[in-house]
Amino acid sequence: MSRLLLPLLLITIMGASAHCQPAATPAPTSSIQAGFAERDITPDIGMEQPGGYGKSYHLTFHDACKVRVALFDDGKKKVVLIGLDTLVVPRKVTLDARAKIEKDFKIPGDCVMIGASHSHSSGPVGMVMPGEFDAASDLVKRLAYEESSCADAGFLTRLTSEIVAGVKAAMLTKQPAQIGYGFGHEDKVAFNRRLRMKNGQSWSHPGAGNPDILEYAGPIDPQVGVIGAWDMNGKLLGSIVNYACHATTNPGGISANWIHYLEKTIQGALDSHAPVVFLQGACGDVTQVDNLSPNRRPAPEEWSRFVGGRVGAEAVRVLLSMPKATEAVLDVRQKTMMIPRRKPSPKRVQDSLALVEAGKPVGDVTNYMFAKEILMLDHLCKVTPEVESEVQVIQVGPAAFVSNPAEYFCQFGLDIKKGSPFAFTFPVELANGIVGYVPTEEAFGPNGGGYETRLTAYSNLVITAGRTFADTGIALTKEMKPAPAPEAPKAPPFAKPWTYGNVPPELE
Repeated sequence: MSRLLLPLLLITIMGASAHCQPAATPAPTSSIQAGFAERDITPDIGMEQPGGYGKSYHLTFHDACKVRVALFDDGKKKVVLIGLDTLVVPRKVTLDARAKIEKDFKIPGDCVMIGASHSHSSGPVGMVMPGEFDAASDLVKRLAYEESSCADAGFLTRLTSEIVAGVKAAMLTKQPAQIGYGFGHEDKVAFNRRLRMKNGQSWSHPGAGNPDILEYAGPIDPQVGVIGAWDMNGKLLGSIVNYACHATTNPGGISANWIHYLEKTIQGALDSHAPVVFLQGACGDVTQVDNLSPNRRPAPEEWSRFVGGRVGAEAVRVLLSMPKATEAVLDVRQKTMMIPRRKPSPKRVQDSLALVEAGKPVGDVTNYMFAKEILMLDHLCKVTPEVESEVQVIQVGPAAFVSNPAEYFCQFGLDIKKGSPFAFTFPVELANGIVGYVPTEEAFGPNGGGYETRLTAYSNLVITAGRTFADTGIALTKEMKPAPAPEAPKAPPFAKPWTYGNVPPELE
């Protein structure tokens, strides 16, 4: 064939081939945008380790602590869900961060939810706030600042700045998205830590093998709530996970706790670096410790992997199977209340003063420690007899995140899920402030009791507070209109069977 004819032949063939190709499918579009980001908030070695009523300090490093941000934008409204690898989130941090976010990005404060994972191996954000006891007596001031767990003012400033920086980064990564929602089930890593005893009371962690244990005193919530966001080509942008279990596995040193292994499991299984935003469920009385198990407890590192790995694996299963939608209704509701404190009796204050003035004993310091707390609480009741408490609901399509600022008993979370009209309801505790343990009314009754009901400077709201939070959250969800959950695409109508398989068995 002539060399001159060959190019002409190729052009003719290519042109004919192009005319035979089917029309290109229009690129999918979406009315919802999503952006995810994370920032580092790892504390320094030597900083206080929060989570107890006395002082403890970080001596080693295990893994990074983070601010984790999910941002959604439907063109009319933006909402932001922020998970912190911290024990709690102080109210001032929430208000300062919201004010800066509103100023810089025009996102109203009531559209921003900030929740703590409750990692007991994270940075110094509690229990005593800077300046909180400056007006107290010299004795109470010493008990607060020298003998109690204290937040670090510089770390709180850094935390606030990194929250704002995380929102900025999420804004910059925002893009059209496909959103999916789902629930998984994980019931092997979380247990109610309050147990019914033969004496009629309910005790917290009464000890494995204790012959006086009758049964668990409360429920767990085994649901693993998951939201996933993908770009229009199917690449994972980020995920949100909601599960109820204390972050007290403490793998050794500074750490996000078992949430670190939740993140590693999801990212490893999906071959992705997409951020994982964890929002803690109602776990005030739920931990990884099974007081009815006859088996020896795992070592901290193994325990962290076990809890985070199993919850993460269930989240992966949900992410891989959830239908996706290209639109999501966004809405918010918020109510702030002043909740009274429970006040110690004058006699208890006097008894506590005598005990503290006698000096800290050698050995068991339990009575001394809680006497210290009573004296500190007595001061707080005089200067702030009520505590500002916010309940917030953020809607993302068929999902509602219902927050409160408490270490919230699990039963309340189940009540909120039952009362909400949303297909996917995610209770979020320790959000937008901190008010300590908030048990059920039953826990304060004649068959109640346990660590969570103790009266301290950290935990002291009136016994009706938990029901108030639940009823308020449910009422706010009912002011909203849930969107339908995404459904998988339906198969085309039946035409004919597969000709390879529509035959009887062939024996020869």
